Amino acid sequence: MTQTSPFDDFRALAHTPSPDTAAAVAATAAREATLTKPAGSLGRLEEIAAWLTAVTGRAPPKVDHPRVVVFAASHGVAERGVSAFPSSVNGQMLANFRAGKAAINQICGAYGIGLSVFDLAVDVPTGDIVETDAFASERDTAATMAFGLEATANRVDLLGLGEMGIGNTTVAAALCAAILGGTGAEWVGPGTGVTGAALTAKAVAVDAAVARIAGERDPLRILMRLGGREIAAMVGAILASRTQSVPVVIDGFVATSAAVVVHAMDPSAISHCLFAHRSAETAHGRALDALGVAPLLDLGMRLGEGTGAALAMSIVKAAAACHSGMATFAEAGVDGPA
Repeated sequence: MTQTSPFDDFRALAHTPSPDTAAAVAATAAREATLTKPAGSLGRLEEIAAWLTAVTGRAPPKVDHPRVVVFAASHGVAERGVSAFPSSVNGQMLANFRAGKAAINQICGAYGIGLSVFDLAVDVPTGDIVETDAFASERDTAATMAFGLEATANRVDLLGLGEMGIGNTTVAAALCAAILGGTGAEWVGPGTGVTGAALTAKAVAVDAAVARIAGERDPLRILMRLGGREIAAMVGAILASRTQSVPVVIDGFVATSAAVVVHAMDPSAISHCLFAHRSAETAHGRALDALGVAPLLDLGMRLGEGTGAALAMSIVKAAAACHSGMATFAEAGVDGPA
């Protein structure tokens, strides 16, 4: 009898073929060629409209129910002094989100984007990845990934992924180093603002964590051993969104580390993802280059919370509105190109 793993369903999601949207893509391309503007004059907005159609099969593309989902978690490795802030901030920031007073609340409100925040047991940190696995078992990891399946509830048709958790840039760096290669010094950055000895301690922690699981190759087991609850939930959300034809906008370095895990399962499994921005966390650019993706924005941000994703989603909304609402030359009675 073949032994099954709690990860098997998620592996199947990663390898599920995307639906055939070729006819819708062709229809969007044909309409794009007739809109009242010079060909290519909206630059990347035109590419985004085509990407929306390719993911959703909707021609013309529309965004009616955008939502940012923020997953919050705590990390045992934070006790090693790898962050400028204490882990008590996790619960306090959850209260700030709920009061509508965080940066992500303001950006979502400015652009008419919904916001959901998931508390992934912030009072119970995962294991210190330098000394032990983050999750107790594959089953525990899979159960946390399943929280990500809730991200597409309520008719979401554009999903932004964000996170919050003191110490999670250390965890993201360890995941990237284990999957993509490289040293702790190459993958760590200031995070919440660490410098000097704290930054060195962060790099040492990453190297020790990766050395502890030397030889592990399965991306989901690497997630189990080095990841965090918010990253596991984002992995689940990326996989679920793909099978439901929901386009996803990935925020910064920590959210991108979840995409690194999915990409390692199957590179095609992130084709429905748009990468919002290149953050000021120096290793983020390294991760984006490894995935072969071009971020939409570069604003020097490194807050997390889905803030970069929300800003990028406003541009995605604009791209869909331009394509869908703009008149064609024939409709407007405007002479087309000679």
